[in-house]
Amino acid sequence: MCNKLPQQITTTNYDKLSSLKQQSFISPKIQYGWILYSKSLYMSRVNIICGPFLKDNLTIQSVAASSIVTLYFTDLGQQVSWTTVFLAEYTGPLLIYLLFYLRIPYIYDMKESSRRLCHPVVHLACFCHCIHYIRYLLETLFVHKVSAGHTPLKNLIKSCAFYWGFTSWIAYYINHPRYTPPSFGYRQVAVSAINFLICEAGNHFINVVLAHPNHTGNNACFPSPNYNPFTWMFFLVSCPNYTYEIGSWISFTIMTQTLPVGIFTLLMSIQMSLWAQKKHKIYLKKFNSYMHRKSAMIPFIL
Repeated sequence: MCNKLPQQITTTNYDKLSSLKQQSFISPKIQYGWILYSKSLYMSRVNIICGPFLKDNLTIQSVAASSIVTLYFTDLGQQVSWTTVFLAEYTGPLLIYLLFYLRIPYIYDMKESSRRLCHPVVHLACFCHCIHYIRYLLETLFVHKVSAGHTPLKNLIKSCAFYWGFTSWIAYYINHPRYTPPSFGYRQVAVSAINFLICEAGNHFINVVLAHPNHTGNNACFPSPNYNPFTWMFFLVSCPNYTYEIGSWISFTIMTQTLPVGIFTLLMSIQMSLWAQKKHKIYLKKFNSYMHRKSAMIPFIL
């Protein structure tokens, strides 16, 4: 449904669209039909369009081609905050993996589970998996600054289905009583575990830098490395958080030597490479003189 925005709302050239949207919900001068419609919606469901969708932080002056501009509102459907999406998609894997690790009844054969002791790599894999998603949850709450406030409910469902489904598949095989340890034994496990923890630490420090970028006047600067060695990856790639993320999952794949983890790592690598290339193009437009020597995600390759 798409209706014309009521003309009774008063505004100035410097008002932001977020305030215009707010007025459409509370103005006493708005037509009766609009009030019946708008009262059934949350503000996050409504977006203002003038051709393409417009961001709430734009001013009226920036979208007006003449003294008269016609704006429309549209119902975006059920919306949820990005914070809710991240918390849901990361809490699920944390709890699901623990259920398989504890070998609760009806998942595995109880007699076989009681006879077979877990290989040490199973305990280490659980520790690493929990560390990964606990870090995600803490960064969502205390580090990340979400730019877009809301997203359609279907995105939450898709994200949860992907993460929860793959976690169930991964955890089932790693914690199975007949799980086969890595081919090269403890050396393979130790090296990959150390690399996993290094990548997790690097990912965290990169996210902290991205959450507190440098600013010069009104123009944001490209995040720059500091005294922390983990941030020096910015010298080589424009999206080092994805580099470290893929490094973590490659290490986890080698450490556990299971097919489900390998498939998950492959899919995540493809998705993150697309995100990295998209961000890299944006950085090239803004910081062309500084970015031309950098790769998007993998140094000297991608």
